[in-house]
Amino acid sequence: MTSPRTTNLSLVDTDPAELAVDAIVIGVHSQTGEQGATSGLAGTLLLASGAESIAAAFDGKLTETLALLGATGGPGEVIKLATLGTVTAPLVAAVGLGPEPSGAAPAPETLRRAAGSAIRALAGAPKVALSLPLPDDADASAELRAVAEGALLGGYRFAGYKTRPQPTRREPVTEVLIAVPDAGDAGAQAEVTRAQVVAGAVRLTRDWVNTAPNELRPPSFADAVADAARDAGLGVEVLDEAALAAGGYGGIVAVGQGSEAPPRLVKLTYTPQDGGNGKRVALVGKGITFDTGGISIKPAQGMWEMKSDMGGAAAVGAAMLAVAALKPAVAVSAYLPMAENMPSGTSYRPGDVITMYNGKRVEVLNTDAEGRMILGDAMARACEDGTDYLFETSTLTGGQVVALGKRVAGVMGTPELCERVQAVGDAVGEPAWPMPLPDDVRKGMESDVADISQVNAGMDRAGHMLQGGVFLREFVTDDVAWAHIDIAGPSYHSGEATGYWTKGGTGVPVRMLVQLVEDVAANG
Repeated sequence: MTSPRTTNLSLVDTDPAELAVDAIVIGVHSQTGEQGATSGLAGTLLLASGAESIAAAFDGKLTETLALLGATGGPGEVIKLATLGTVTAPLVAAVGLGPEPSGAAPAPETLRRAAGSAIRALAGAPKVALSLPLPDDADASAELRAVAEGALLGGYRFAGYKTRPQPTRREPVTEVLIAVPDAGDAGAQAEVTRAQVVAGAVRLTRDWVNTAPNELRPPSFADAVADAARDAGLGVEVLDEAALAAGGYGGIVAVGQGSEAPPRLVKLTYTPQDGGNGKRVALVGKGITFDTGGISIKPAQGMWEMKSDMGGAAAVGAAMLAVAALKPAVAVSAYLPMAENMPSGTSYRPGDVITMYNGKRVEVLNTDAEGRMILGDAMARACEDGTDYLFETSTLTGGQVVALGKRVAGVMGTPELCERVQAVGDAVGEPAWPMPLPDDVRKGMESDVADISQVNAGMDRAGHMLQGGVFLREFVTDDVAWAHIDIAGPSYHSGEATGYWTKGGTGVPVRMLVQLVEDVAANG
């Protein structure tokens, strides 16, 4: 299943009060009193720039009216007001931006979340204009990109599987206009084009993650990625179970052997025009289409969310489609190992010793530590093929959620590259926090019978996120800068929709990966 429609996006420089749309969105800031508490009483709201002509049409009573309706200006709050003919649009929606920033536009992530909240709240209004605060100079690209991305992602809805129409379910916004000083500006138009490409990749990632696991098993997932990649002009190589066994991909084969749906490894290749800048980037994503835990079976509670355990591979595959469209000047290869971790008479077992693609032998202590097994093979293959930078992302450990929560990813690997990931993540609104790879964690993973064990048995769940990073380090050659990005929390949102996140797959970290590729293309 896929989302039934996308959102069309364009720029306008018409007076917002005169736009022929179904709703116009403006921003409002909260004002804090002497005690620092935000008040919702009349007259305490502050209109953001972009709302001037709307306010004038209301004879200066707009903030008072919004406050009487309960508006506080809190981030993401949306208050709707019928215009009764004061402006062309029949509806004004005021979205909260929090306190007014000093001497600057709101942060890009604030705008991104505000746009997403507003577009989602306006479902049922086919055509919506956003008149949010944007700098009127050449430095407005980050803010414009954020508004565009938020609008496109806030309007996402997964098609689902319901057989009966729902009369109370309003259709998502289908057309968004963004008010800017100059709609013909080439830089602004480029930002819109980029936002459409990247948001499209995020939406596709969400579709794949949200698809029911009986409809997206390794062979069908591999086919879906391969078909999309070929259509985008990427090089495609797909290894089936026979090729994986013959090629020595012991980790992928072991994890996948418990399922009747056999494993796959998909490699995608982007070759830049004129050879690019000479650098090479490898992207690796975990593709466990469903994770029962295998013989070390998971508790039943919440297991249905394990359909999202392929979120890393989904993000990498979709990011490559964006790379193909944006054409950065750097060579990029992607490796998507796919398997279904099931308990059966053919499953791999605790106590098994598996020979990985790079020849290292791993003692299996917990079959629920399956992600690192398939990733180890894929990362070893990426290093063998040759790369300068390796970015791997995976829903690897519950320890990431315990340590950093549901919004911040953990990043481990080469310190300098981890800092680069953190900086890019902050810039695009997909934050990541560098974590250590302690020697004592590795010492506890020594095996009596093999080169390394999957987990540190002595530490059990302690430092669980770090154990995953320490294990994966074994499959990266010394000459490759690498970063492991654990997205167990941020890749799937089980709560109510917020900002530009809807319930289910979030598409994290597609935007980070695309920006990292562009950063390497620009800066080496």
